[in-house]
Amino acid sequence: MSESAVRNIDHPEQPPVPRSRIVIASMVGTSIEFFDFYIYATAAVLVFPVLFFPSGDETAALLSSFATFGLAFVARPIGSVLFGHFGDRVGRKATLVGSLLTMGIATFVIGLLPTYDSVGYLAPALLALMRFCQGLGLGGEWSGAALLATETAEKGKRAWAAMWPQLGAPIGFLFANGTFLLLIYGLDFDAKTSASDHAFMTWGWRIPFLASAIMVAVGLYVRLKLTETPVFAKAVEEGKKVKAPLAEVVKSNWRELVAGTFIMVATYTLFYIVTTWIISYGTGKVTDASGVKLSIGYADFLELQLIAVLFFAACVPISGRLADLFGRRAFLLVVTAAIIVFGLCFELILDPSSMTDGTMLFFLVLGMTLMGLTFGPMSAILPELFPTNVRYTGSGISYNVASIIGAAVAPFIATWIVADFGVGWVGVYLAVAACTTLIALFSVRETKTVDLTEV
Repeated sequence: MSESAVRNIDHPEQPPVPRSRIVIASMVGTSIEFFDFYIYATAAVLVFPVLFFPSGDETAALLSSFATFGLAFVARPIGSVLFGHFGDRVGRKATLVGSLLTMGIATFVIGLLPTYDSVGYLAPALLALMRFCQGLGLGGEWSGAALLATETAEKGKRAWAAMWPQLGAPIGFLFANGTFLLLIYGLDFDAKTSASDHAFMTWGWRIPFLASAIMVAVGLYVRLKLTETPVFAKAVEEGKKVKAPLAEVVKSNWRELVAGTFIMVATYTLFYIVTTWIISYGTGKVTDASGVKLSIGYADFLELQLIAVLFFAACVPISGRLADLFGRRAFLLVVTAAIIVFGLCFELILDPSSMTDGTMLFFLVLGMTLMGLTFGPMSAILPELFPTNVRYTGSGISYNVASIIGAAVAPFIATWIVADFGVGWVGVYLAVAACTTLIALFSVRETKTVDLTEV
């Protein structure tokens, strides 16, 4: 198959799809999806505890906000089943369009929601509903983008091709946090001293949510110009689709479902500790068990994160090359072992009594570097675990069930651990999660040379 173009073998009369269009379509969708997801994560720390939950205990409001943040992760496996069914039955292209619209509409509506002072408990209820819809959309998005990339890849370069949708994660993160940072500076907002009726809290925070509609329109334009992937088209041509992908994958590939889920757990736990939880810890929202609060300014912290996420972005393509060279399993075993070591260093690096902006940046860079290395090959190894006729469903379920185990509860658990036991035990929590991933990796065979046309 040509690296420059991919022909739809189900409709050979159609011109081949340029490789550049496939790259953009797989990356732009995940960039938009993760932009939507991250602006919520940022607002979950800064905005929602103040505007959408009853006033009172600061930590309780933060935990309530994190609970709605985690609600999307509960929805994601449901989304993977729903969109996976259509992805394996109808096709990758149409399903990708549906998942993007679901996520985009929910995010836009969040920007229009009334606050607790306006409608009382209806405000957090509506916020939770839209967050659930965000999770449904993202549950179907990732696996579709990963399959679009892997099922059109050139032989021997599948991990490299598969890293493009993964690159959408740091891009979405940069846009999300960059937008919030510009608003904070432009509106002269200080998270520690500004009143709740400040322009940023009144209307400024809504801008990123509303602006996501523009990005969704661009994503739809690109995706509507795609054709079906050759691998899926061949399965259709040979009559190898199944009527109930969920039932089939649970019956025939349950071992792969379990292994794929835990292969992804360390990645999720790492990411949401070094992005979502660390904001509340670094800016002093939560008191450490030692009684010390950190005092890094919110805008300063976003700047540190934006620097660190560049290392995330740089390491994703590096991981794609290395996973093609050494194999997915061997490469991820080394990276996961490094995550365990990183977790065991939390107490040393994040000691609140000696914390500076420099040591926090060091921590973030280490975490984001490891994140890029572990996240990059996931869009290759998870689809490679499953046959074509259940690949959308199987890879999606593994990816999104792992989001519950590794991501949905991570900020909540870490907030509780640091308050009662100290920051070192948050690192132990990460190390334990990484150990489960090591076990899962040892349980699977190398998938580098798997034939994706196998049913």
